[in-house]
Amino acid sequence: MINLPTAALDSLSGLAFGDAFGDRWFGILRREGPAALEARLLPQEPLWQWSDDTAQALVLVRELAEGSGTVDQDRLALRLAEAYADDTHRGYGASMHDVLRRIGAGEPWRDVVTEQFGGQGSWGNGAAMRVAPLGAWLAADLDAVAEQAAGQSAVSHHHPEAVSGAVAVAVAAALATRSRGGAAPARPDFLRAVAERLPVGDVRSGVRIAARMPEHTSVRHAAEVLGSGYRMSGPDTVPYALWCAAGHLDDLHEGLWFTVTGRGDIDTTCAIVGGVIAARTGVTALPPAWHAAREPLPPTMSA
Repeated sequence: MINLPTAALDSLSGLAFGDAFGDRWFGILRREGPAALEARLLPQEPLWQWSDDTAQALVLVRELAEGSGTVDQDRLALRLAEAYADDTHRGYGASMHDVLRRIGAGEPWRDVVTEQFGGQGSWGNGAAMRVAPLGAWLAADLDAVAEQAAGQSAVSHHHPEAVSGAVAVAVAAALATRSRGGAAPARPDFLRAVAERLPVGDVRSGVRIAARMPEHTSVRHAAEVLGSGYRMSGPDTVPYALWCAAGHLDDLHEGLWFTVTGRGDIDTTCAIVGGVIAARTGVTALPPAWHAAREPLPPTMSA
């Protein structure tokens, strides 16, 4: 049994709900177009299976539990590769198939990840999509949140913008956790507090732009300006997801429906939003139909 702090378990559960819910919409939109989304018709599949977002988050949480809140990069790299080998059909990105296969075959993870994309490393959103529970776990120390989020990112996503995206999500989850039991921060204040913890770069610029958006900004406009993950990169995923989360810190259900409207990399944006909001709210307020449909987390996870 893996014992998690309550906020970390809540964040993990919210991440899995967002991932599984968002992942359903790829097929629905492809088959039926936008009508079902506009009408907010609940996906009718009997099982909402989660994807690699949750699979990797589970690995990260186990690593935190064994490391007493710290990440051993060598061990995490092997655990990510082992989880991939056990279930390769969770929707892993093309570059991650290559990375995790090679690490699993015994190649040094630092060499594998740093040589990706001509030596730049991947700037994908994979390190950001799994990291919210880490922020909730370490919320008492924002410096530790940033350090550990960056460390876990480098194991698979070496590019500075991927690292910054992971730090942004972890800090957002930590701030959401710290607000439990009190009033939700205003969206601009919340996003500015995240941006203050980020290095200069595209992710930081995107979060700062999101903080300046007027309250009446539509989700479609925000997705167009910030990007909603169509490029599956940290810079075009994280600012949009955090803008959605920051506007719905008291309502996970509404936050996920709102996020999916922006299309893009829907499972990942919803996973990030779910992980951040649930770090504050938990998941008990989600409708019973959601709880019945979502693939359960492993029974070894507990508060």
